[in-house]
Amino acid sequence: MHENHDIRQDMHATLDARRDLGPEYEAALVESFVERLDATIAARVRAEVHAAGPSPYEPPLRKQRRSGGSPAAIALGSLGIGIPLTGIAANEAGIVGLLLAWGGIVAVNLAHALGNWRLRDHRDY
Repeated sequence: MHENHDIRQDMHATLDARRDLGPEYEAALVESFVERLDATIAARVRAEVHAAGPSPYEPPLRKQRRSGGSPAAIALGSLGIGIPLTGIAANEAGIVGLLLAWGGIVAVNLAHALGNWRLRDHRDY
């Protein structure tokens, strides 16, 4: 109730100021009142959310994070990219290009496997 009284006082003060200052200040006065009203509403919402506690509808942690893809899809994608990349790298840069290309493919697969391994370990907690 105290907040309603404050809002009403602010509204009356805004109307009085509008009468004193004239219509050229109306937009600024209305904007100022709306900002105070928004702040009051936001404070009420925060208080109600805080009083309600944590949401009972939050999904479990494992449903919030998903892996970047299945291991089979990553492996098949790596092979699909690796075949033409092998030909291009070997033709353009020789054995060094070939090793760099397949080194990158291996690094991507290792990063994916480590990410899935870490995700699986965090689900156990």
